[in-house]
Amino acid sequence: MRPDSGEPLEHLAVPYGADEGFRDLALPHIRQALAKGTQVLVVARQALRDLLAGALGADHDRVDERDPASWYGHPQRTLADCHDYARGRRTLLVGEPRWAGRSEIETREWIRYESVINTALAGAHATALCFYDTRTAPENVLRSAWMTHPLLIGPDGLLPSPHFVSPDRLVLNGDRAPLPEPTGPVRETRFTAESLKELRHTVTGYAQAAGMGGDQATSLVLSVSEIAANSVEHGAGHGLVRMWTNETGVVCEISDSGGRLEDPLPGYIPPEPESQRGYGLWISRQLCDLVELRSQDGLLRVRLHMRLR
Repeated sequence: MRPDSGEPLEHLAVPYGADEGFRDLALPHIRQALAKGTQVLVVARQALRDLLAGALGADHDRVDERDPASWYGHPQRTLADCHDYARGRRTLLVGEPRWAGRSEIETREWIRYESVINTALAGAHATALCFYDTRTAPENVLRSAWMTHPLLIGPDGLLPSPHFVSPDRLVLNGDRAPLPEPTGPVRETRFTAESLKELRHTVTGYAQAAGMGGDQATSLVLSVSEIAANSVEHGAGHGLVRMWTNETGVVCEISDSGGRLEDPLPGYIPPEPESQRGYGLWISRQLCDLVELRSQDGLLRVRLHMRLR
């Protein structure tokens, strides 16, 4: 996920209070983009897409569409999808992330997605219009739009956000809170370089016993293995894995007494091809439903969550 054209991303927050408001705010940008030969992708609920289709007429056939339920299923994969779509072409992205039904942790990760996209698409020749329905979006989400978008479209037109925070400096409520301890039985296993193969077998058995299917179990095992291998090579040379189940699935936590968090966006942006570090977190964020990190008192804890499908 690296810059392609060297041109700046235009990343705008667009609050609206009626479906017709979405149409009226999006339409001029879409028409202008189509007139310039720019590719256009709209990710919004069907009612909004229908309003745009009616207003665009024959030009609607030149607009790509995606269903938000699938496009906004996983923040890290959505980042990759946005980059892949915009790669090498002038692009207009018109979207509205889904906020209903998200837990506090999930909402926080989607707010961070809106922030990290400033770095992920920094060199793409793209404009991203991120719509926020003021009737339904949570209050904290609406407030966060001022921090995650450099520009806003309001009643007075386009203006810079006075509260914008660069992705590497964004701190959200809960980011530094201690990770909650498990409430049920915990399986613990220590690992060294010589026992990584055994660790993979242990995690596989635990995941399968918890009811996890083959593909999911493989993804979890790969993620744990990558983080543990990084601890062996770049950390203390050994570590501890704790595993437990909660109401949604399986949690695996890898602790490393020699680990450090040097990257301000750990695992959100893929490492440079020549880099020897950082792939474990990048892979884990792609494969797992949620990755949490805490570095405290010389101990780095990476907690991987995988829901049971």
